[in-house]
Amino acid sequence: MSEISESAAPIPAVDPRLLVREQGLAGYLAEFKRKLRSGDLGSVPVVLGLILIAVVFQAITGKFLTAGNLSNITLYIAGPGLISVGIVFVLLLGEIDLSLGSVAGVSAAISAVLSIQHGVNEYAAAGIAVLCALAIGALHGFFFARIGVPAFVVTLAGLLGWSGLQGYVMGNTGTLNNIPNGFIANLDNYFFDDVAAAYGLAAIGVAGYLVAALLGARSRREAGLPARPVSEIALRTALLAVLAFGAAYTLNQDRGLPLALVVFLGVVVITDFVLRRTSYGRKVFAVGGGVEAARRAGINVAWVRISVFMISAGLAAVGGLFIASQSGFADKSLGSGNVLMNSIAAAVIGGTSLFGGRGKTWSALLGMLVIQSIVTGLDLQGISQSIQYMITGAVLLGAVVLDSVSRRTQKSAGRG
Repeated sequence: MSEISESAAPIPAVDPRLLVREQGLAGYLAEFKRKLRSGDLGSVPVVLGLILIAVVFQAITGKFLTAGNLSNITLYIAGPGLISVGIVFVLLLGEIDLSLGSVAGVSAAISAVLSIQHGVNEYAAAGIAVLCALAIGALHGFFFARIGVPAFVVTLAGLLGWSGLQGYVMGNTGTLNNIPNGFIANLDNYFFDDVAAAYGLAAIGVAGYLVAALLGARSRREAGLPARPVSEIALRTALLAVLAFGAAYTLNQDRGLPLALVVFLGVVVITDFVLRRTSYGRKVFAVGGGVEAARRAGINVAWVRISVFMISAGLAAVGGLFIASQSGFADKSLGSGNVLMNSIAAAVIGGTSLFGGRGKTWSALLGMLVIQSIVTGLDLQGISQSIQYMITGAVLLGAVVLDSVSRRTQKSAGRG
């Protein structure tokens, strides 16, 4: 009887990821191929795209990979990139926010008028501008989540309304130049010229990743879950170190570490932690994956939606301040033009799905690098802006098509 009981004992299931790791490099290669066949492309297309862009423009111009050009790219991506991070949050809900360019513009206008015309401390003026943007986001979220007006309509109205408010706030002045060497002026123009700054940031980033990976692996093992082996963590850390210290070396060959890049990376890291490691982040993904299922799970859907629009508007305000710093002034047209479209395109090109429930804030960084690399490379060749718009539009369309095909492939593979 005992023999029968022993033979009938259930055999514990083996997680396939454990088998992959036991097979070493061959196992990871097989897993990578399986993901590609099932449409789980991740960041592979955008990384390959960045490499291709760099190789092509360097071969054509001979100047693309110079320290000065790469340093300029890190400056140009900060303002629109911060707006794009906010767009990632909205896209995770499966929605869109068309007002963020206008929110960036009116925020920069409020900050400039308060500090330059009314003598308010620049830090306080910037803080008031961000608070106004948070209120704008809450208003958008209220009409969307509580009243039931589609987000497209609410934010389209916001695009028009806040653009009008921007012009009203600026009044007859039209343009207000930044205070020389002031807070706003330094946002996009300050560099940590000590070489230790760039190398120190690289060391902190690599060490932070290593500690987080080791602690995460240990907690998973203690919970009986599959975890990355130390050898894999060491390899990933080594690759990150090469990238981080290579970037630090390149920046130090020019003017040093830009403050704008530090802020942008800090926002990306913090928001990535919020989305992946907090209950709030899981609620955002849950609402984006299915509103009714999230509501049945006890999630306050309305509050999640309102808070997401507040986050996106707040980040748009910060992005607007960086754009004002880069241009040297705040005016009635700040935030217009292709600012919003590039920010949305960056999030999508970087891998965030337009259909909700899938994406990460690193998408904003990767997507902005793609867009700005294309723009910078074409500028080096003297290509007109109209051609740049057409090429950026083609890249965006390609990213959306890839996202649609990926989703369809995953569904057919039983992973959608």
